[in-house]
Amino acid sequence: MSDEDYEVIIVGGSYAGLSAALTLGRSLRKVLVIDKGEPCNRFTPHSHNFLTRDGQAPEDISKRAVSDVLKYETVRLINDYAVEAVVLDQGFSIVTDSGSHYTSQKLVLATGLKDILPEINGFAECWGKSIVHCPYCHGYEEKGRSTGILANGEGAMHYAPLVKNLTGELTIFTNGKAEFAQDELTLLGQNEITIDERPLVSVQQSNGRIEALNFDDRQQVPLEVLYCAVPFEINGRLHSLLDCELDERGLIKVDFAQKTNVKDVFACGDNSGMRSLSKAIAAGTMVGAMINFELANAKFQFPDKVLGD
Repeated sequence: MSDEDYEVIIVGGSYAGLSAALTLGRSLRKVLVIDKGEPCNRFTPHSHNFLTRDGQAPEDISKRAVSDVLKYETVRLINDYAVEAVVLDQGFSIVTDSGSHYTSQKLVLATGLKDILPEINGFAECWGKSIVHCPYCHGYEEKGRSTGILANGEGAMHYAPLVKNLTGELTIFTNGKAEFAQDELTLLGQNEITIDERPLVSVQQSNGRIEALNFDDRQQVPLEVLYCAVPFEINGRLHSLLDCELDERGLIKVDFAQKTNVKDVFACGDNSGMRSLSKAIAAGTMVGAMINFELANAKFQFPDKVLGD
């Protein structure tokens, strides 16, 4: 039995989910946001490349977002974790970790991602601080420093021109045998980018700032910044329970309106697009607008006898 019925349930209350909730709240929709308060960017002290909030702490931006959304009386936010999702004849049933049951007509998955960090001593302490994944989010602050790229092959070549633009001292650490074609090696050499194939053992750091990388030959390389794209997984299992289709990146596949392949299920944010605060907010706004459009049109249908007159 449902504890309460809503028009829309949003699973995930970070930037994308709150953006969808804001749009829906302003359209008088009864909305439940379920969030556990563990956004992917909680490890980084500052958020960048987001207009009007550049350089602010993610926690401060989130608090401001929650305050904005909860001004709308039809939106409710609870601190919980959605663990089950069932498709009903009309809508969905959601069960939370606390044992609560909720139903809705529409469902939004704004669940975000969980980064899977390598088991390298010191790596986790630096993640989001001096070991970073995005030159657009962190590059300006780390410009001109001794910099490394922890990647190989295609991944390293993707990073190389972007990071080289920010520093004159750049090394690619492949953590094993390098996997580059001859023309790629030539290109890296022309741009004065060195390659280090030694297996990485640990990261020497202080308060999250890299000081050096330590290798299996007991040698170390002084370093200040390291770029690395770690593997990830979608938070939770609702997308799997609902049989949402994934794309080649392992993200939830959506169309231009952020719709998944499952009827009345939408996805937005990091779980279905580029990892960017501004993109997540834009996707959430799209979801809110499309859901309200569908709900409004469904209610606006004329009775058959009126249409036949």
